Amino acid sequence: MSAAISTHRLGVHFFFDRQHRVVTPMLARLRRRGSEAWGLHDVSLTVGPGEGVALVGANGAGKSTLLRAIAGVLPADAGRVDTQGRLAALLSIDAGLMPTLTGSENCLLLGVLAGLSRSEARRSLAEIRERTSLGEEFDHPVSSYSQGMRARLGFAVVDQIDPDILLLDEVHEAIDHDSRAIVEARAREILRSGGIVIAAGHDHVLLERLCGRAVLMQDGAIAADGDFRQVQQQYVG
Repeated sequence: MSAAISTHRLGVHFFFDRQHRVVTPMLARLRRRGSEAWGLHDVSLTVGPGEGVALVGANGAGKSTLLRAIAGVLPADAGRVDTQGRLAALLSIDAGLMPTLTGSENCLLLGVLAGLSRSEARRSLAEIRERTSLGEEFDHPVSSYSQGMRARLGFAVVDQIDPDILLLDEVHEAIDHDSRAIVEARAREILRSGGIVIAAGHDHVLLERLCGRAVLMQDGAIAADGDFRQVQQQYVG
């Protein structure tokens, strides 16, 4: 199966309470006060096999919202999202991790939630333990982990499903140098096999190593899409 992603006039609508916290439309109606805004509007994007795409832009421009919509975490309030292929997403350092469970227990839980059988999830534990380089900490509660340790564990867990599409949202920037090299190597392997990598962040040197194409997000919409260097120059200039 060839990996593919397409969005057509995608829109995601947010509601906020008086403390500017995101709430559901029902809560917004009950509280009767607050505000609303389109986190994404009219976003049409097509990504094909073997493409690495960097999402660049200021904080709040819509990069994370777009990744979450592609991953299915946020539903589309307008338009649609279509994906083809096994998708793995590392959208935050703590995404899906239960702080009271150990690294090992989190791997078993998230592996099963990702579609692995319990026996498959157990068989993958030794490999994940080695890839995370957590040593004895692998059997300690995640609440005792540093941000880098959590990021390494999260990546190892999502990677065990052998994804065709990999989504990264800044978390790769929190990983130490050695672990970052592992993430980069895996991303290149996915691209070589005809998969897709979409990464958002502010480390443009890192993003350019993975992505030949960039999409500039601004106010929830696509402001530019094309060669990485050209889009980067438009953004920083």
